[in-house]
Amino acid sequence: MNASLLAACLWALGATLIGMGPTRWHWRAAWVLIGTGVPLLGWVTLQNGPWVGLLVLAGGMSVLRWPLIFLLRRLRGHGRDTH
Repeated sequence: MNASLLAACLWALGATLIGMGPTRWHWRAAWVLIGTGVPLLGWVTLQNGPWVGLLVLAGGMSVLRWPLIFLLRRLRGHGRDTH
């Protein structure tokens, strides 16, 4: 296992630990995870190829599914409306 995959595993472990923490930290931590995850995804893709990069992207999307859902809703023009 190379350094980029090890860093991605540590990112996933950190995201899991954050998810077990208090709810009031989740959104702030989500921004930190996004900010560190995007360059990490590029590094993994550069070192291991696009297929591994897509797998890591899918893992990151599953961890950060609510920010992704809210982003998709906003792009569709629904804003914060839940209906």
